[in-house]
Amino acid sequence: MRLDASHSMALCIDLQERLFPHINGHDELADRCSRLIRGLRALNVPIVVTEQYVKGLGSTIAPISEALGDYEPLEKMSFSCCGVDAIEARVLGARRHTMILFGIETHVCVLQTALDLLAQGQTVVVVEDCVSSRNANDKRIAIERMRSHGAIITTMESILFELLRVAGTDTFKAISAIVK
Repeated sequence: MRLDASHSMALCIDLQERLFPHINGHDELADRCSRLIRGLRALNVPIVVTEQYVKGLGSTIAPISEALGDYEPLEKMSFSCCGVDAIEARVLGARRHTMILFGIETHVCVLQTALDLLAQGQTVVVVEDCVSSRNANDKRIAIERMRSHGAIITTMESILFELLRVAGTDTFKAISAIVK
């Protein structure tokens, strides 16, 4: 099954100031997520940004905000992005059936969102090198669980080139520069 940019959208899940410094590999994660965002924007894939309990966890981290440009984060209190009316409206309103997930924490918000989206019949793609948890083992187990329930597990570079499909275009040049 090949992924198509025109049928895809992304969920940037809870990459927030107060939790982010405690995440395993957070510096590399910020870099990879920023590059993924720039690539998705070059491919015209819509990105929905969520923030968990902003009062306690703060806003989206600066490198992500900068990569996103102009965006409107949607706050949630539930761990899953599903069940929040504003997020559901944005996701369902887009009429895209492939959901690309990245953010934190893999074993809580990313996992619960993936399971709920799968139950709704969506195709769920988890960008493995753009998710993390405080504990590496929690991430590993969550990735296994999502895979066993039907989520597609991929990497930032792989998904960008799959969505791109062809070389020799200006978008190809942009994506190539982003992944280098």
